Amino acid sequence: MTTPRASALVTDILAALASDDVLTTPEDVAPYRSDAAGVPTERPPAVVVIPRTVEQVQAVARAATRHRVPLVVRGTGTGLSGAATAPADGIVLSTAGLASIEIHPGDQVAVVGPGAVTDHVDAAAREHGLMYAPDPASSRWSTIGGNISTNAGGLRCVKYGVTRDAVLALDVVLADGRLLRTGHRSVKGVTGLDLTALVVGSEGTLGIVVGATLRLVPAPARVRTLVVSTRSLAESGRAVDVVTGSGVRPSCVELLDRGTLENIDGHSGTDLVARHGNGLVLVRTDGPGADVEIETLAAALDAAGLRAELLDTAEGERYHELRRTGRGPVTDSWAAGEDVAVPRSQLVAMLAEIEAIAARHDLEVQAVAHAGDGNLHPGLLARRRDGETRPPARLEVALDELVRAALALGGTISGEHGIGTLKRGWLADELGAEQIALQRAVKAVFDPLGLLAPDSFLADAAAAVPTGSIVNGPLTEAGEDEALVAAGTVPA
Repeated sequence: MTTPRASALVTDILAALASDDVLTTPEDVAPYRSDAAGVPTERPPAVVVIPRTVEQVQAVARAATRHRVPLVVRGTGTGLSGAATAPADGIVLSTAGLASIEIHPGDQVAVVGPGAVTDHVDAAAREHGLMYAPDPASSRWSTIGGNISTNAGGLRCVKYGVTRDAVLALDVVLADGRLLRTGHRSVKGVTGLDLTALVVGSEGTLGIVVGATLRLVPAPARVRTLVVSTRSLAESGRAVDVVTGSGVRPSCVELLDRGTLENIDGHSGTDLVARHGNGLVLVRTDGPGADVEIETLAAALDAAGLRAELLDTAEGERYHELRRTGRGPVTDSWAAGEDVAVPRSQLVAMLAEIEAIAARHDLEVQAVAHAGDGNLHPGLLARRRDGETRPPARLEVALDELVRAALALGGTISGEHGIGTLKRGWLADELGAEQIALQRAVKAVFDPLGLLAPDSFLADAAAAVPTGSIVNGPLTEAGEDEALVAAGTVPA
């Protein structure tokens, strides 16, 4: 039921936006209520807006301030942490209408809107022999604004870095409608505090990103791929150690365990288990030295007693795509996926912890990892029993143990998916009360009324979503959080 307050808000917004870009009916608003975490608030937002210009974004922000209404920014909804959950009775601002892409090859930069799809930016850059390096698993659908929000990673990050490393400058609308320009278009620049880096990864709590200047790199003319078949997670970890300690800087080091290979085989019609046994490590090199580097890696692996198989170009691309998109739904189990990261020296120890936790709680494991930078996406599965309507408690306990194991090894509760609402309960375990208080104070400088993403990772941890209450959301690495317990798909 529309309230007088909501009606006044919508009337105010309609003074600046076309009526087709202001959504208020339940059926129009429904798709925007949650991101891929699938955890909507009890009440829907009052309005979803799709601004087409920076000035319209400013008008919406001013309306939110005038009416003291919360506002959450949303891209395509591929995020997994609940950071883009629509605020009850508030505003969802979709960036779909801000998707411009300009490539400036002389400066090797792209100037884009927050709604630009990641793969579209990369494709535009490649027309000029350049590449946008960050490649989250959701790159076909995720937007630059969403990637900036969570500081997204991807398969190439081991060589090229995460989103923050590729962002030179930002245009940001503050909660009161002011436009802030941070950073610089030049490759170097050290003037003042680095507000660009501060905004990246802030999950929409500090401002609304309306433009980004992105660093591009030369697109590699040559890419080589090898795979290592392994007998166990521990042996997979040893293969990763050999690769990362070889002196070569690969562009991709990915780990897939037997459960993941079985899933891919069942979903994609492949024979990975027959070919590779209990695990697979996928390694790529790129650029002018790709051939020499891949041969160096193969020799180092062979010297360590590990079987490395060099793939031709077509087969290398096939394996790379299977890693990104080859897995499918798990319908016979409750599945819980995670996103944690540990120091590379602790990768083998973390893999052992995952296996021990699964065995202790009678769970199955499907684990993948951006192993070259210690970022793991383990999936834990509990077979569904007849009449079972919610995930078993042991799955929630195992998730908590997994996250705490990563912290105990010097790691972090999220490597690339963000905190949002779903991982907020662990935030104090990593940051401590003093740092959280300082971060809340920083937010208050940017957003004194607390209107932007008020239920974000900086909200009261007591309001965090309990892991066991989330039972139907998708589990996917695309976006690329997961204290999410689901009967559905496993990390992609």
